[in-house]
Amino acid sequence: MLKILIPTLMLFPTIWLSPAKWLWTTSIAQSLIIALASLSWLKWSSETGWSSSNLYLATDPLSTPLLVLTCWLLPLMILASQNHLSPEPLNRQRAYISLLVSLQTFLLLAFGATEIIMFYIMFEATLLPTLIIITRWGNQTERLNAGTYFLFYTLAGSLPLLVALLLMQNDNGTLSMFTLQYTQPLHLLTWGDKLWWAACLLAFLVKMPLYGVHLWLPKAHVEAPIAGSMILAAVLLKLGGYGMMRMMVMLDPLTKELAYPFIVLALWGIIMTGSICLRQTDLKSLIAYSSVGHMGLVAGGILIQTPWGFTGAIILMIAHGLASSALFCLANTSYERTHSRTMLLARGMQMILPLMTTWWFMASLANLALPPLPNLMGELMIITSMFNWSYWTLILTGLGTLITASYSLYLFLMTQRGPLPSHIIALEPTHTREHLLIILHLIPIALLILKPELMWGWCF
Repeated sequence: MLKILIPTLMLFPTIWLSPAKWLWTTSIAQSLIIALASLSWLKWSSETGWSSSNLYLATDPLSTPLLVLTCWLLPLMILASQNHLSPEPLNRQRAYISLLVSLQTFLLLAFGATEIIMFYIMFEATLLPTLIIITRWGNQTERLNAGTYFLFYTLAGSLPLLVALLLMQNDNGTLSMFTLQYTQPLHLLTWGDKLWWAACLLAFLVKMPLYGVHLWLPKAHVEAPIAGSMILAAVLLKLGGYGMMRMMVMLDPLTKELAYPFIVLALWGIIMTGSICLRQTDLKSLIAYSSVGHMGLVAGGILIQTPWGFTGAIILMIAHGLASSALFCLANTSYERTHSRTMLLARGMQMILPLMTTWWFMASLANLALPPLPNLMGELMIITSMFNWSYWTLILTGLGTLITASYSLYLFLMTQRGPLPSHIIALEPTHTREHLLIILHLIPIALLILKPELMWGWCF
């Protein structure tokens, strides 16, 4: 663990001490080396269980794919931000990259934590850099409003979790993930116990977000700069799913009865957000709402508590992280050229930038879960396990898949096909940097087809 954490912390002196002309090169190079080094986590020495570096930090098959995804995204975020930050003063550029690195540090500590309180602290700590990135480097005047929504939704959800964790510490005497699985099952009978159960999950359901508490997400996405959108879609939403999987071990007897309304909300959210996507005119907003739908499927898979549901949830989280991040990068390349996120104003891009259209096509197909991509594998596993739990869920999940396919095609056709608008006279050509950025998103998705066991957790 430390072989990744220490180089990540050493990125701070790299950023602040390197000369201006080498700032982006050195920070991208060092973060890429860290990302490549993190791949060594995927080689497990033990068949199951933890491989621990010390008492407080450890990796297991559930956290490893998420840790590697976090490391992989940092160089991509720096790469994506280079163009729109280059006109800014040097100190602001350094501050921006430092915030991204601090975000990675907190996420590594959150996914690697073995104490639930440490996980909670790091879960909350990720709020601060994200909030500064949205409110300081956001594009529109609405960004302060979006930051407020983001902060208060997350805080309101996670304060009950803190109380619940302190109560649990009081009852069990420990919050270590190593020992909690061996403690006596809790006898949860009273109304207070039911409230405790809800408090344990609420923070993660807001973070995922579950339909109904999702209003902060489209706002935050639309206002955030490109790196903010990428880290939000790819990793921060996954903190919710990861936290739920860790807490489920302790909430067992009550979940069977109390999970119904949440599962219904999650499945209904897939259809509702998909329908919203079909009517969107704003590019980033469409991709943000599609994330809510996919995370609804993940929430359903986790809440029914079967090995297939869990495995499908992890696979879908990783695959969706890469695909939606790629879509945000593509939306950003379009925005940097046309200075508008309205899809109607930037049609027919295939005429001018044909290679970029190829990337759009691939990312859209990954988003709609084309076989044999891992997105499909995750969705199929969750849909199968939901069907096994209740036959009626097939109507909602099947309809959701159809709507997902519809809006993914709508997204592709509206941005790439059709006649070129007459107001587009001169567009900047695409850069190697942008092609590299999208390739680095799509290659991992393609490679995971060949070895999906890297990300299906400890369920098989």
